[in-house]
Amino acid sequence: MAQTPQQRQANARYAKAQEKKMGKPESAQVVKPRGPQKSPISKTWIIVLAFILCGGLLFELLKLFF
Repeated sequence: MAQTPQQRQANARYAKAQEKKMGKPESAQVVKPRGPQKSPISKTWIIVLAFILCGGLLFELLKLFF
């Protein structure tokens, strides 16, 4: 099937854009500077979980001795 004039023009524009990109690393175009990563769980929940684990251990030790 033969190309229409619009397809030929679109292909030429695409080839020209791709030719400009040649020799350039892809990562330089996409990389964004990142700040410090945020923890997925807040400090409050970490403290609550630590209290539950350590508190349970403490109560078990008290139960053993008394």
